[in-house]
Formats: sequence, C-alpha cells, structure tokens
Amino acid sequence: MNYFARSVTGVVALAATFGFLCVSNAQTKESDAMRRLALSSTVLSEVMGAPDKGIPDEMLQHAHCVVVVPGMKKGAFFISGQYGKGFITCRKNGNKMDWSAPAAIRIEGGGIGFQFGGSETDLVMLVMNARGVDRLMSSKFTLGADGEVAAGPVGRQASAQTDAKMTAEILSWSRSRGVFAGIALKGATLRADEGDNAELYGQKMTTKEVISSTMATPASGTPLIALLSKYSPLEK
Repeated sequence: MNYFARSVTGVVALAATFGFLCVSNAQTKESDAMRRLALSSTVLSEVMGAPDKGIPDEMLQHAHCVVVVPGMKKGAFFISGQYGKGFITCRKNGNKMDWSAPAAIRIEGGGIGFQFGGSETDLVMLVMNARGVDRLMSSKFTLGADGEVAAGPVGRQASAQTDAKMTAEILSWSRSRGVFAGIALKGATLRADEGDNAELYGQKMTTKEVISSTMATPASGTPLIALLSKYSPLEK
C-alpha cells in the first residue's frame, strides 16, 4: 500500500472513530435524561409511600402541577450556578386523572439555603393554583420573588396545617438523609431545560409547549404519571 492509500485509510478510520464517539455521547446524554425521569417517579413513590411523613393526600389532590427534582448536589447550594434538573407535569384541561407529558426543567441561582450537609437532596413542589401555573410556564420563574412559595406541611392527614397553606401558589418539600420536611425556597430560578426536552421528545421545547402538547409520555416517565393518577383521584 502506497503512502497516499495509507493516508486515506487513516483518515477514514479516524472519521469513523469520531462518529462512533459522537453517537455514543449522544446516547449517553439521552439515557441520562431518561434515567433522571425514571428516578423522579422513584422519589415521588418513596415520599408518598411514607406512612406518616409524606405529602398530605389532600395537597396532591388539589395540586395543578407537580415538580420533582431528584438528587440535587449539596456542593452547588452555596454558589451561583445550576442546582439540579427535574421534571414538571400538570393536569390536562382540568381533568383530575389525566396528567401531561413531563417537561424537563432546571433550577439555577442562589438563596435556597438547604441545611443538610454532605448528601444529595430531593425536591418536590406542588403548584396549587392557576396563577402559579402561569408563572411556571414563563421562560424564567424566580422562586419566592415572582410568587409565594411556602414550606409544605408534612403528614398523611395534616388537615390542621393544610388550611393555612391553601393560599400559597407553590408548596415545597425537601428530603435528605431520610429526613423529609417542608422548605421555603427563595431566590433560585426555575426554567425549561430545552436540551433534555429535545432528548426526550426529538425537538427543543419550552415547558409550556410540552405541557400543552398531546405528545405521549416517554416510557421512562409512565411510572410517574401512574403514581400521580393513583394518589390524586377525582374529588368526591
């Protein structure tokens, strides 16, 4: 084989290797989004399955939307930057049993102030009224500034606490080291993760576009939707 032929062969081999690495990287990124979506259902299942310390059933039954952010890293809590990634799903057309396809979101900024050290933290938020939903559909929503975000009550039947919380637009809870508690969020921003939405749905989409669409929920998100339907039945 002459020098020219060897050179061409080398270039082709290099291009093939580069293409394989690009495809592998894209597949890894896609699987990360899907794994995170599956993990969101695990977090909600464990929280709702707690016999005495979960989110009150009444709260979930009244919620318009649910946000789950699994496994946020402790190291990012005290500096500006990305805190974590999660998903939001909302009821469709006021139907108490029908939930939208999950839209990918990210939390960024400062001012959350978690007190749990050295561990990952799961975050769950319930959007309790139409005004809160409208705010979350915007391109950028600042927690505790653009609307009231209150620490959610804890306990399967926390009726005495829930009455006082019904005026809040958003209720929030955190879980770390097995400790589950309501938490007031201030200063962090919540926005669409269009990159993760593209990996899940094939195109970049805003939160509003995903929530208002008729797109099917990815397979990794069906357990999350099934859980919400289970724990938020039609009001009697």
